Amino acid sequence: MTEEIIIAGFGGQGVLSMGKILAYSAMMQDKEVSWMPSYGPEMRGGTANVTVIISDERISSPILSTFDTGIILNQQSMDKFENEIKPGGLMLYDGNGIRRHPERKDINIYRVDATDEASKIGMAKVFNMIVLGAYLKVKDLVHMDDVVLGLKKSLPKRYHHMIPDNEKAIHRGLEIVQEIQKL
Repeated sequence: MTEEIIIAGFGGQGVLSMGKILAYSAMMQDKEVSWMPSYGPEMRGGTANVTVIISDERISSPILSTFDTGIILNQQSMDKFENEIKPGGLMLYDGNGIRRHPERKDINIYRVDATDEASKIGMAKVFNMIVLGAYLKVKDLVHMDDVVLGLKKSLPKRYHHMIPDNEKAIHRGLEIVQEIQKL
């Protein structure tokens, strides 16, 4: 099993940390992982993406041109990565700010309104964990216990008091993900 993932959005949306938590979670299950971030110099508000590879086998290169999964969090990322998802692959996107919805007919498409949900519960900082929960509902890739360990590993200690809120957000993402197109 090898899963090649691109997570893309604006800086400040937690794109890189979502990828890191996913990678740490897979490491807890003795998987091979690669985490390769990419972001512009503007950081918050600029574009950011991270490639995460999770595999049972050794990973030969972290550089990819196509992906099994695309987690898309803004229109720029939709425009850039929609066609980079392999046929039969998976796209999960947040509908907030998306003007042109996915058009492909050869991939599985799911939507999670994580921005709206994070706003509704008054916790904008857990937006990315809502998205992660939605992804884990659709793709049973790592165990929830390992996600919590991944949170502990990747979050600085000064933020460990937020782990229960992050867990709640992950569970909320599991509940609100919507299937748009299933092959």
